[in-house]
Amino acid sequence: METNEFWENPTKLARLEDSLPKQIFLLPIKVRPVFPGIITPLIVPPGRFIQSIEESSKGAGFLGLILLKEDESDLPSEDNIFQIGVVARILKRINLPDGGMNILVNTIQRFKIHSIHTKEPVLVANVRYPEEELGTSKNNIKALMRTLLILTKELAQNNPLFTEDMKLTMMNVNEPAKMADFVCSILNLEKEEYQSVIEAVQINDRLEKVLLFLKKEIELVVLQKKIQEQINDKIDNQQRQFFLREQLKAIQQELGVGEDKTELKYEKLLERLKAVPVSDEIIVEVEREIDKFKNSDPISSDYNVIRNYLDLVDALPWEKPEEKDVNLLHAKKILNRDHHKLEDVKERILEFLAVHKLNPKSKGSILCLVGPPGVGKTSIAKSVAEALGRKFYRFSVGGVRDEAEIKGHRRTYIGAMPGKLISALKITKERDTVILLDEIDKMSQGYQGDPQAALLEVLDPEQNSNFRDHYLDLPFDLSDVLFIATANTFEPIPRVLLDRMEVIQLSGYITEEKVQIFQKYLWKKIFEKNGLNPNSFSMKKETVTILINSYSRESGLRGLEKTFDKLVRKIALKQVLKEKYSKEIREKDLVEYLGPPPFVDDRMTIPKVPGTALGLAWTNAGGSTLLIEAVLIPGKGGLTLTGQMGKMMEESANIALSFVKNYINNDVLFEKKAIHLHVPDGATPKDGPSAGITMATAILSLVTNQVIAPGFGMTGELTLTGEVLAIGGLREKIVAAKRVGVKKIIFPKDNEKAFQEIPDYVKRGVTFYPVTRFEEVENLVFPKSKGKKK
Repeated sequence: METNEFWENPTKLARLEDSLPKQIFLLPIKVRPVFPGIITPLIVPPGRFIQSIEESSKGAGFLGLILLKEDESDLPSEDNIFQIGVVARILKRINLPDGGMNILVNTIQRFKIHSIHTKEPVLVANVRYPEEELGTSKNNIKALMRTLLILTKELAQNNPLFTEDMKLTMMNVNEPAKMADFVCSILNLEKEEYQSVIEAVQINDRLEKVLLFLKKEIELVVLQKKIQEQINDKIDNQQRQFFLREQLKAIQQELGVGEDKTELKYEKLLERLKAVPVSDEIIVEVEREIDKFKNSDPISSDYNVIRNYLDLVDALPWEKPEEKDVNLLHAKKILNRDHHKLEDVKERILEFLAVHKLNPKSKGSILCLVGPPGVGKTSIAKSVAEALGRKFYRFSVGGVRDEAEIKGHRRTYIGAMPGKLISALKITKERDTVILLDEIDKMSQGYQGDPQAALLEVLDPEQNSNFRDHYLDLPFDLSDVLFIATANTFEPIPRVLLDRMEVIQLSGYITEEKVQIFQKYLWKKIFEKNGLNPNSFSMKKETVTILINSYSRESGLRGLEKTFDKLVRKIALKQVLKEKYSKEIREKDLVEYLGPPPFVDDRMTIPKVPGTALGLAWTNAGGSTLLIEAVLIPGKGGLTLTGQMGKMMEESANIALSFVKNYINNDVLFEKKAIHLHVPDGATPKDGPSAGITMATAILSLVTNQVIAPGFGMTGELTLTGEVLAIGGLREKIVAAKRVGVKKIIFPKDNEKAFQEIPDYVKRGVTFYPVTRFEEVENLVFPKSKGKKK
C-alpha cells in the first residue's frame, strides 16, 4: 500500500487532513454512518475485515468507514456499499474472545471511492478527498449557522435525552461544517437520510438538509410533549391504572381518529337490540358487558374475551327475517332440474313449501332424508334452500362426540367458542337459514357429553324459539331456521330424537333410472370437469347399461360417477398425447379403459343346486341380494352358521331349522346329519329380521333335494308356526333384485301398504307374490313339491 510522504518525514509539520493516503482499507458498517470529528468505539465481527484492521495497523492505521446499502444483503461487499464514506484512524484495538475486535477510532474527513483496488482477501479502494465548499455567500452560511444553533438549543430544551456535555459541545462548535455533522449525528434519522448528509460536500447543502431533519425532530418532540401534558392533566389517583389506554386515546385525538370506534360500534349494537326489540334479559346482559369492556384494561385477558363476545352478539341476526314469497312452480322446476324421479320425495317437499306459503308462521317439522350413499340427499337440501330463496349452511355431525360442538363452550376460559349452529347464523347473517345436519346417524357419545341429546332442544319446534348456546348464554330464536337432517339409516338415531323429525326415505336407483340420470346429468358434468367437449363424444344406451351393470351396481350414483370419471380421464390423456381414440365409447372401450368388469355374471344370485335360495337384504348402503347355501354334514341335527351373521340372523336360522324339522317330519334324517348354513361374502357383517323364509327355503330345498324354481328372490321373517311377518326396506330390496335380474319376488302380505306406495316404474318388469304362511312360499318355489306336513 502507498505510504504518505508525511509518514516518511515526520519532522515536517502538516495537518493530518493533508496527510491522508490515496489507498485505504474499507470497513463496511451497518445501521448508520459515523460523522467526521468524532471519537467512537466500533465492534468488528470475526471475518475478513479483521484482516483489514491488522493490515491497516501495520501502517498509519487509516480505515475507510463506509455504510452498507442493505444490512442483510447477500451481494458482495463492493456491490453493497455507498460511494462516499469517512476516513478514520485507529487509536486503540482490543481482541475479543469470539475472534472479533473492539476498536476505538477517530473520524477525520469524507472520502469518495474512485475505484476498487483489491477485493480479496481484503477490500482496498483508491480514494480521493473532496474539498468542502461554501456553495453560497458567507452571509447565507452565517444565517444558516445561526438558525441551526437556535433550533438545536430548542431541541435541547425540549428533549431530556440531551446531556449537559452535549449542550456544552454545541456551544463550542463554531465551524458550520462540523456543526452540521455533529447535530445530524445526534438526530434519530433513517439510514438514507444520514448518508445524504455524508454525501453533502457543499456546506450550504449540508446545513439545509440538517435544518430540515432538525425541524421534523423538533415537531415530533413538541407533539410528544403535548400528548404527555394532556395525559398528565387527566391522570389522577384513581386513573393511573388506565395510563396506556388514555395515552392511546390522546394519540388518536392528535391523529384525527377521534372517538374509539369499537365502543361506538357497541353503542350502536345496543340501540339496534332495543329497536328489534328483544327480551329485557338480552338488553341488560349486553349493557353489562359493554360497561365491563369500557372499564377493562386493554392488556388484560378479560378485554379480548369480552370483545369477542360482543362481536358475536353484534354479528348475529336478531331481526325477524323478511317474508319471502314461495313460488311453488319455481320450486318444482328447481327440484326437477336437479333430481331425476324421486317423485314421492319431491311431493313431500312441495307439501312442506305449500304449508309454509299458506302459514309463514307455521313452525312445521324437521325433515330427515334417509337413504344409501350417493342418492342425492345433500343436493336435495341445497335445492330446497334455492327454492325458498334462503342461504344454505352444511354442518357435518358425523363423528361428533362433544356436545359443545352443538351448544358451545361455557365462557369461563380463554378460547371458548359458540356452537356450530350459532356460528352458522353468524356466517349467513340470516335467521331463516337452511341448515343441513349431515350424517346425523353417525354421531357418537364421548366423555365430553352426548351431542345427540344436545340436538333435542335444537330440533324441537316447540323449544328452539328460546335456544340457549352455552357461550352466548342468551335466548336465541331458532324457530325460523329450516333444519334438514340426512342419514344412511335411522336405526342408530335415538328414538326421542327421531320423534322430532319427519323421515323421508330415498331408495336406490334402478338401472333404467341410472341410465337416464347418466345421459341427462353425468355425461356433460364429467366431460366438462375433465376439459373435454361432451358433444364431441357419443355412447349408446346399451353401452351405458353395460357400464352400470358390470362396473357400478351400488344403490347410489357416486360409484358410477367415479367410474365414468376414470374412463374420461383415460380419453383426456390420449387426446393430450395425440394418440388415436374413438369418439364413440363402445363396450370394448370399457374393458380397455376400465379393465375387466368386477361383476361378470350372476352365478352368485341364481340358485342352481338343492340347498340354495336367494334372499333380499337391506343395508346402510341400500338393498342387496344374499345367496344362502345349506349342506348336510355329519352330526345329530345340529346347526353350523358361517358368514358373519348377527344375533338376529342366528335366531332366524335356528327358527328356520326347527320349523323345517317339524314341517317335513323326518326324524331319521336329522338323527345322522347336521346342517351347515352359510351366507357368502363372510367378511361383511350381516344382521336383520328378514331372512327367515329364505333360510327355511334353503334348508327345505336341501333336505328334499329340490332346486327352487328359477327367477325367485324372497324376503320375510318366519315364526315357528310358519307365519310370514313384515319386514323393512321393501323398496330398496326390489331395486336390488331388479339390479341382478330377479323377475319374481316373494314378500310378506303385511307389507302390501308399503308396496302400494312404491312407484309403478320401480315395480315394472317384476311379478310380486304376497304371502302370509310358509306353505304359500313352498307352493311357489317348489310347484311339484309333495312335502309332508305334520
